[in-house]
Amino acid sequence: MTNSFAVAVLLISFFAMIILRFPIAYSVAIASILCLKAQGAGLAGVSQQMVKGISSFSLMAVPFFITMGVLMGSGGISEKLIALANALVGWMTGGMAMVNIVASYFFGGISGSAAADTASLGSILIPMMVDQGYDADFSTAVTITSSVEGLLVPPSHNMVIFATVAGGISVGSLFLAGYIPGAILAGSLMVGSYIISKKRHYPKGEPFNLKSFGKQLSVSVWALAAVLIVVVGVVGGMFTATESAAIAVIYSLIVSVFIYKGLTWKGVWDALSECVDTLSIVLILISTSSIFGNCLTLLHVPELAANAITGVSSNPIVIAILLNLILLVLGCIMDMAPIILIATPILLPIAKSIGIDPIQFGIMVILNCGIGLLTPPVGSVLFIGSAVAKLPMEKVVKATLPFYLCMLISLMLITFIPQISLLLPSLFMK
Repeated sequence: MTNSFAVAVLLISFFAMIILRFPIAYSVAIASILCLKAQGAGLAGVSQQMVKGISSFSLMAVPFFITMGVLMGSGGISEKLIALANALVGWMTGGMAMVNIVASYFFGGISGSAAADTASLGSILIPMMVDQGYDADFSTAVTITSSVEGLLVPPSHNMVIFATVAGGISVGSLFLAGYIPGAILAGSLMVGSYIISKKRHYPKGEPFNLKSFGKQLSVSVWALAAVLIVVVGVVGGMFTATESAAIAVIYSLIVSVFIYKGLTWKGVWDALSECVDTLSIVLILISTSSIFGNCLTLLHVPELAANAITGVSSNPIVIAILLNLILLVLGCIMDMAPIILIATPILLPIAKSIGIDPIQFGIMVILNCGIGLLTPPVGSVLFIGSAVAKLPMEKVVKATLPFYLCMLISLMLITFIPQISLLLPSLFMK
């Protein structure tokens, strides 16, 4: 009885504060403290649990990856990657939409952030697309949906967080697992863009030119090499994810300041200030979520959730769909990091019980969270896209509806075809 009451206090207080728009870190911490009081437990260990939550070597990679993304995003990389994407796919019907999607794939591998992708590429590409005859709402919808590729294409600090919460699974395997799902998402968005572009008679770009592509590739290679340093280094066993992230920060600083010269030393200081702001939010979330996760474990909530879901159906397909639905609903009311921190300990055991590999489930969680970033009322990337394009959110959501379908198709493929996520890890992580 005491346990049931404590579970009710934990979950009801948490969701009540979410609905009341409390900051998520406060919601998590206050709900956890109320739960502990409901159990009659002391609060002496709360601070220790918070410190324990962030006292992890693998989590040290998170600030480095955030710093790398900010430095590269502020250092004039966006224009280089847009030019490379234009040389590669600009010749197609709806060429600028295709450029937007492919540029997001490239840029995502550097920033690892959908918000950074939307803000950086969107501020350049949305006005450019409108000038070439594309509708503003369509241009914005393409920008925000393609930004989700950046969460799947490594390096991604959200993958590091998932790997830590999931019990220390291989970060290198997760990095490799994201490439093909990211490409599938890009492909599905390109198909959707092509169909809409054909219907609306959007323009084509210049015909493909191998010489022009080679020239743009040679300029962009410095930016793309940052990804190789991280992924090849980790997968090849030359250094850990944390060490590779630290090396990538130094490399990003050199490229942004001395090679592309898109960042001054004052700009570096501003970028570091932005990193501190972002990192403080992430670490507070991780530390408070540690108490929340501890409460969930003590109250056996993962087992209760597993019993509830398997009580609906014993069919693995139905359970897999239910897991996705839960994550999608959470994405409508919570940001990405809290979902990973709170939902993973509950849902991962259920996923494993129906034969879903933890690596595959990690990709599912990240894509679901990415879709959540585009859904009201808490879709941060949706808000950024609307602000960049200066359009009402309702208009952007309406234009995004066909692309939601593309993303859900990609999600179903990733859910029910394990090799999409597991092929590269099985080949390279022996």
